[in-house]
Amino acid sequence: MTLKKIHYQILLLWLFLVLLGLNGRSYFPIDETRYVTVAWNMWLNGDYLVPYLNGTAYSHKPPLLFWLINIGWQVFGVNDWWPRLIPSLFALASVYITRKIAGRLWPNQINIKDNASLILIGSGLWVVYSTTLMFDMLIAFFTSLGIWGLLSALQDRKFSGWLLFTLAIGGGLLAKGPTILLQLLPLALLAPWWSKDKGINARNWYLPLLYCVLGGFAIALVWAIPAGLHGGSEYQRAIFWGQTANRMVDSFAHNRPFWWYLAYMPLLFFPWLFWDAFWRGLFNRQNVDIGVRLCIAWALPVFVAFSFISGKQVHYVLPLFPAFALLIARCLANNQASSHNHILPISITIIIVGIILIGLPHYASTHANLAIWVQALPPALGYFIALLGLLLYALPKPSTPQVVAQISIISIAIITITLLIVVRTAGDAYDIRPISAKLHTLESQHIPLAHSGKYPGIYNFVGRLAQSPTVLEEADITPWFRAHPNGRLIEYFKNKEEIDHLSTEYVQAYKGNFVAIMTHEQWLATQ
Repeated sequence: MTLKKIHYQILLLWLFLVLLGLNGRSYFPIDETRYVTVAWNMWLNGDYLVPYLNGTAYSHKPPLLFWLINIGWQVFGVNDWWPRLIPSLFALASVYITRKIAGRLWPNQINIKDNASLILIGSGLWVVYSTTLMFDMLIAFFTSLGIWGLLSALQDRKFSGWLLFTLAIGGGLLAKGPTILLQLLPLALLAPWWSKDKGINARNWYLPLLYCVLGGFAIALVWAIPAGLHGGSEYQRAIFWGQTANRMVDSFAHNRPFWWYLAYMPLLFFPWLFWDAFWRGLFNRQNVDIGVRLCIAWALPVFVAFSFISGKQVHYVLPLFPAFALLIARCLANNQASSHNHILPISITIIIVGIILIGLPHYASTHANLAIWVQALPPALGYFIALLGLLLYALPKPSTPQVVAQISIISIAIITITLLIVVRTAGDAYDIRPISAKLHTLESQHIPLAHSGKYPGIYNFVGRLAQSPTVLEEADITPWFRAHPNGRLIEYFKNKEEIDHLSTEYVQAYKGNFVAIMTHEQWLATQ
């Protein structure tokens, strides 16, 4: 595969998933809407030092993503597309840094870095989060940047490598906090094992490593110290210790058993774990070299640590995907992987996914625990995916790089088109633009707004609200309405039947439930 051709493939695949992702949906509640609302508040109040949500300093995440969003709005004007393009740009940059890492690990095997690029960009979870407004793609970038810097420092013995490592730590701290240390330090500390470099010692490796960590913290402290002074004592405690300690010891959300990531690995790393050529190469001891050892030192300690941390989400492991892509590419390098039989397990898996989607609407009609919109999924989606599985098997298999390209293209097509159809079928359930527009209209008419229960900033940015609705507990609702007789309350219901008898201001599906905008009289009628 020529250098020019692989770059065209990477850019075309990236452009396809970005255009389809950006145009196929709006911001998903609750995470995406919360983060873009924090950035929106930063834009409205002009305070770029301390992020805010609902008038309170937002200490759950550092400000780098919010800064990047505001920089783009300064250049392009306030828009919906720029915030979601940011993780896509970091995803693309990570793909090219992964190529750089592969070039250093296996300088004489160009196919490895080409294959690693396509494996990474075509991995299912990577595809999904390339256009999702989250922090983990930034961490994936800074992790890759730091490892590229470590390799440069080890192989070239130059200051520039250590500088990259320092910038990676500083950027990671500003992107998502101390998790960057978990991503980078185990690999750095294990350098004598994976590199087999007998010249590594405390003076030429571990001391510079310490300086880099201190330098990375110094970068973060340039923001954290004035932000702590500006945000107050509670905000200081949260950004310097509280949030990290809570998440590491006993996460207040997403608490799952230690084996959870292991059980989800086939889904997380779809479709590559179903390729038998990878497994044959993985258990071939002749393939074990500096690169394979580096990938193990990169991924295994972090995976084990994440497994024992109580809070788990699939996107937390995104920074490990470049290591995974490199490992697969290396395992394929000396193994026959271009025959139809070798691709059969992946094709069968894709066909099974298609069959499941064909039968899912019928299954949903007999199981009330599934959202109603699942019944409306078109069977054509399942047939289309099954057809792609057959196509993957039937396509000519001239070489391993060609097979990797075929799998990546089909993987991206399956994930993006499935998401597009699911979002369209779900309708308003995951699209808050209609209710946000209604709230904007009410606010422009100077009608007070309130929200029943915890409010994670769902509607502020999408509705371009100047203020957050007042957050009310149930006991506070009637007193609030007495003070604001023309006000409106945002309330949630499990079943639409609960409010069908009312002429509510507005009602729409919301995830698996319903959300309504109500007057005081309408709310009282539901009690």
